[in-house]
Amino acid sequence: MEALSSLAFGFSVAFTPFNLALALAGAALGTAIGALPGIGPINAIVLLLPLCFSLKLPPESALILLAGIYYGSGYGGRISSILLNIPGDPGLVMTTLDGYPLARQGRGAAALALSGIGSFVGGTLTVLLLTFLAVPIARLAVAFGPAEYVALMVLAFALLSTMGQGRTAKTWAAICLGLLGAMIGIDGGSGVERFTFGSLEMLGGIDFTTLTIGLFAVSEILIVAEGMRSGAVTHLGSGDRLKIGELVRCLPAMLRATGIGFFLGVLPGTGAAVASALAYTAEKRVSNRNDTFGKGDMRGLAAPETADNAAQTASMVPMLALGIPGSGTTAVMLGALLMYSITPGPLLFTQRPEIAWGLIASMYIGNVMLLVLNLPLVGLFARLLLVPNWILFPGVLGLSFAGVYAATNSMFELLLTTGIGIAAYAMRKMGIPLIPMLIAFVLARLLEDNIRRALSISDGDPMALFSSPVAILFWLLAALTLLVPVLAPHLGRRIRTVSDSEGG
Repeated sequence: MEALSSLAFGFSVAFTPFNLALALAGAALGTAIGALPGIGPINAIVLLLPLCFSLKLPPESALILLAGIYYGSGYGGRISSILLNIPGDPGLVMTTLDGYPLARQGRGAAALALSGIGSFVGGTLTVLLLTFLAVPIARLAVAFGPAEYVALMVLAFALLSTMGQGRTAKTWAAICLGLLGAMIGIDGGSGVERFTFGSLEMLGGIDFTTLTIGLFAVSEILIVAEGMRSGAVTHLGSGDRLKIGELVRCLPAMLRATGIGFFLGVLPGTGAAVASALAYTAEKRVSNRNDTFGKGDMRGLAAPETADNAAQTASMVPMLALGIPGSGTTAVMLGALLMYSITPGPLLFTQRPEIAWGLIASMYIGNVMLLVLNLPLVGLFARLLLVPNWILFPGVLGLSFAGVYAATNSMFELLLTTGIGIAAYAMRKMGIPLIPMLIAFVLARLLEDNIRRALSISDGDPMALFSSPVAILFWLLAALTLLVPVLAPHLGRRIRTVSDSEGG
């Protein structure tokens, strides 16, 4: 009952006309920013922080505005991911697997509608859990040490390897390329240069925006150009609406993905990319009986979308309850709190309830605003595909390069983006999947940092990676994920042989 009374107070803060206007402005601005490749919520929030101070916004109002941009940009990124196969954020990489095939089948509007509804379900259920369980779950999440994170990352890679649909060797090749790409630059532990080949521009490593635009935008435009030349690609339609039956069929996937997204979102540093990848691979194992995932299955779109928004929302838990940012964006928002001389932690909920509970209440309102704001516009967004390809794709390429330059401020990155795009085009022609490579690139740094941390704590003892029941559980799940597909056919043949002999 105490949580409900506190939430009611939070709604009294969030429902003031000024804060409602800020939440709506944040959601609309975030949607527009998220649709631009390479910008992202972090850059938008950093740019708006000085504006919050110059306007002398109260801290609760500033956080409501910044949070609106945070989850609004998540939906905006889905527009380019689904319609153009260009994920602007690591958490949206899995969206392209079934979202873009749906758009190519003329179901772009339905895919965008399902994306919005899945995000609403994941975000709202997570805020509901956040309302009652924020402090105890945050304390549990902090108990996750380096060994648990290493085992979790190994499980993520094991699940990632099952995405190949019969192309296991090529999937592992893509994963290895992603790991190698993440190693380029200066080693964070020793300061040693790795794979820079004497280039000063490579000391900082490969930027995520550069890799994403090269892998997806440039290679996709080359594929489309080749198809138009041969007549295999002519035009994409804007498509029909989402059917009620399709939505009902996706509800179990959304509920499962919400649980995965919430659990992984409260772990500091894990991020939405891990949550969406695990949610997709888990849903694929549960529901992919007709081998439709990766070809435009609605459940394959609903699972990562729901998990992504659930993880984004759940990352607020460690920031508010413990003062530990759960993602890069919440780290910037934590900085905003500190600039207001406010210290996050368990006492924030009692000493400054207008900030903690006002922000939580604004998340309920923001999710509804995003749904109401974007659902009527899905048809308009999908009509982007009605633009002739000879206009659409050069425009997308120019916008993508502008995003790369805005994120890196380097001409070298534009050349690198082009080179990555040509290499990605060759990989696609050889049947090597791009998604596992990008996910491996995102997870590699987290895996490396936690391996180094675990070995440093244990004085180099590798058995420290198996030092807790949770870590052992993750290692066993990873082993089963790798071994079951290999052993299952042999066991099936063995069982059939025995049954045939008994029948004889």
